[in-house]
Amino acid sequence: MPLYRTYRQDDLWVGVWKVDETVEQLRSMFHQFSIYEEGLLRFSAEKRKQEWLAVRVLLKELLNEEKEICYHPSGKPYLKDRSLYVSFSHTVGYVAVALHSTLEVGVDIEQYGVRVKRVASRFIREDEQISIASGDEIYGMLLHWSAKETMFKLMDDEAVDFIDHLHIQPFQLENSGTMEALEYRSGKNQKFHIHYDTHSDYVLTYACLK
Repeated sequence: MPLYRTYRQDDLWVGVWKVDETVEQLRSMFHQFSIYEEGLLRFSAEKRKQEWLAVRVLLKELLNEEKEICYHPSGKPYLKDRSLYVSFSHTVGYVAVALHSTLEVGVDIEQYGVRVKRVASRFIREDEQISIASGDEIYGMLLHWSAKETMFKLMDDEAVDFIDHLHIQPFQLENSGTMEALEYRSGKNQKFHIHYDTHSDYVLTYACLK
């Protein structure tokens, strides 16, 4: 389907694409598919091919031109022409791309679901407060998880531990808003200003590294 949602905060730009196309339909949306052919061959599962192609289709829709995505040894993505900073994420049925002209950027999208309760102890600290909306704590849990994924991408440090090194400060849960967070890994106690949006299917978080 066409571009599903966009978000803009100054020079930070985020798009969300709802993936309901087949692999062949996604392929047909490119003018120069040859630059993506080799990368697509790495995947055998149709779902992974869909996600991989949808990210690049979304990037094309946001920029109105086709860009090649490369990867640092750490796995962090960058545009081959270095024209913008980029980050992307995917969950069941959706992909998200974030762009910034001058700053490192991170984005994460997570499917809404109760599974998060079973894994909450892996990323929620004892001193963190989970926001509850209409008696539902799932959105609050998911936003903690997603926000820490966004921070992890921005920090680009494999040694970051979601419990020991990342702390989400209390915030009032709305349909969309911002939250503040701290990291304790670098020794700088760096602060993060994270934007979020909630949807019936997912939660989305994004931020830039200032």
